[in-house]
Amino acid sequence: MSLSARTLAVFAILVNMLTIQVKKLRPDAKLPSYAHTGDAGMDIYAVEDTVVRKGERVAVPTGIAMELPDGYVSLVWDKSGIAFNTGVTTIGGVIDAGYRGEYMIGMVNLGTDDYLFKKGDKIAQVLIQPVVHADVGEVEELSDTSRGTGGFGSTGKC
Repeated sequence: MSLSARTLAVFAILVNMLTIQVKKLRPDAKLPSYAHTGDAGMDIYAVEDTVVRKGERVAVPTGIAMELPDGYVSLVWDKSGIAFNTGVTTIGGVIDAGYRGEYMIGMVNLGTDDYLFKKGDKIAQVLIQPVVHADVGEVEELSDTSRGTGGFGSTGKC
């Protein structure tokens, strides 16, 4: 029996569904939400007006706490439009499954102007990802690759 591409896509989405528990710590907090079907990240929102002055680091409150199953992590990433257009970007974006406190989103303003997040504004996006724990083994040598130890810029500009 052959399945259509659409049926396979729907099945893939269903297989990847995960339920997370979100607690509003303030009644006016907004729950994280996906803007579009298939988006990797959920938008997360400011629960109060917060100014991020140029050159400053600020923790923006969200008014929510989340419970992830063991084996998962929340990764906080920029909203690309905010980061590109203003220079305000996220910092410190790993929130482990065992954390039950308020999601405070670390932001730094690398731009030239102060930036105001208004209550209810999208401030970042949260990706829920499985965690892989690795066995760490010390060795005397690593295997050779075509890249070797080439780092920043080692493949040229393009």
